[in-house]
Amino acid sequence: MSDLDSRSDGQRGAAPEAVPYISYEEFGRRFLEYAATEQRILGAFDQLTGAAFDFGPIGVGPGRLAKASAQVQLGQAEVRRDIEEVISFALKIPLSVDMLIDLALDKHRFEVDGNIHLHLIVRAAEPLRVVIDIATPRSSDVRINVATDTIRGQLLRILASVDQEIRRFIARYIAKEIEKPHIAAARDINVAKRLDEAWKL
Repeated sequence: MSDLDSRSDGQRGAAPEAVPYISYEEFGRRFLEYAATEQRILGAFDQLTGAAFDFGPIGVGPGRLAKASAQVQLGQAEVRRDIEEVISFALKIPLSVDMLIDLALDKHRFEVDGNIHLHLIVRAAEPLRVVIDIATPRSSDVRINVATDTIRGQLLRILASVDQEIRRFIARYIAKEIEKPHIAAARDINVAKRLDEAWKL
């Protein structure tokens, strides 16, 4: 047998490599898990984490006679992904607050630290979109520890509802921020549009 015949026999004997096909359903699930990663979620909130903002002065306590103002600093977010029937994320944003309550006759300062907890779910939407749905933050999603050096400050904390005011304001602030265009755009991925742009001649 010639060398040519031997090579031909070898080529005829090589089986073509099998393509590992998967179902459309499995493809869709894998696509969502690939598209919605911890890194992408953190990237969507990149401009929010690390932000600093002020609030107040606002009236607090009985008769709203005391005035509260604060400086808030947000830290670097942490995220955990859960893959079950739906793909969801638990996002935790650290915060620190320097709060001052002015009673006209005297002033009390409060040091606050804690976390904002956001809950996100990955949705498939019409016509061909991936949407990251965020539950509107509530006061209960803001968990804080408040410290003051004096007994009078502790009493004022209770009378002026310091904890409640901080949680309410921060929840309202975050709710507005996540609706801003740069975050809203990152939460709504038009897959069909991106495919059309990628395959455009």
